[in-house]
Amino acid sequence: MTSNTRHTDVRSPVTPEARYEDELARGLLAADENAFAAVYRHWGSLVHTLATRSLGDTYEAEDVTQQVFLGAWRGREGYRPEKGPLGSWLVGITRRKIVDALAARTRRLTLIDTVAHDPDERRHGAGEPDEVLDRVLLVDVLSRLPRSQREVLCLAFYEDLTQVQIAERTGMPLGTVKSHTRRGLHRLREGIERGRAGVDAA
Repeated sequence: MTSNTRHTDVRSPVTPEARYEDELARGLLAADENAFAAVYRHWGSLVHTLATRSLGDTYEAEDVTQQVFLGAWRGREGYRPEKGPLGSWLVGITRRKIVDALAARTRRLTLIDTVAHDPDERRHGAGEPDEVLDRVLLVDVLSRLPRSQREVLCLAFYEDLTQVQIAERTGMPLGTVKSHTRRGLHRLREGIERGRAGVDAA
């Protein structure tokens, strides 16, 4: 006995959202600046949220968000629609930029720790010129931070205390400790970058 089984090709309908995202992808590939602005509006909050969750720092998250979209614009020819939607491609870039930001943070914290354990720079000439410059700039910026921010960073990196322990030690609310940490690190980064720029321009 034979049975007539009809096979039909059932495909999910393309949603208006998917069509819109496809249009944005085509516009990006065509170097359409208006389309790129729309790409930023469409996915900017997602990228910023992912960065904030991973980094725990809104300042760094903003930097990463800018880097992601700048990288997407510059590297738009590397996007392949057949390999996946534009949103997934942007998320991939975001993850790589987050890794880069975490690595940069680690380098900054290592630098702070090095200065803390060798404040007099006894090994003159032992480091590379850029490393010595960074140490000098770091000490200078640390000395000019507001007392509360400097205190929090010193407890974190010199005494290896957690933010909860710092709150207990100082009597500050935990949220305040976190805020001082974020702002202090942001000022350190800005101060070092400004110092480097000043040296390069000299």
